[in-house]
Amino acid sequence: MHLEIITPEKKIFEGEVSLASFPGADGSFQVLNNHAPLVGLLKAGVVEYKTKETTRSQVKITGGVVEVLKNKVILLADGIAV
Repeated sequence: MHLEIITPEKKIFEGEVSLASFPGADGSFQVLNNHAPLVGLLKAGVVEYKTKETTRSQVKITGGVVEVLKNKVILLADGIAV
């Protein structure tokens, strides 16, 4: 599936991933290929994703919104925590 992580300042990541985990407002959740459509509110925490090359990466966000639709995942993050 295709993942984009975007902040108001810049695009953080764009590429194919096999899974993505998000810090949901009501608890963490994971998205895999062919996931049902979803729009979710995110709290501050760590977004983790695994690329097709089995590389795991993490991004700390300050909150945001994620949309999952037809194997495309778009994360609009409020900002990146340092």
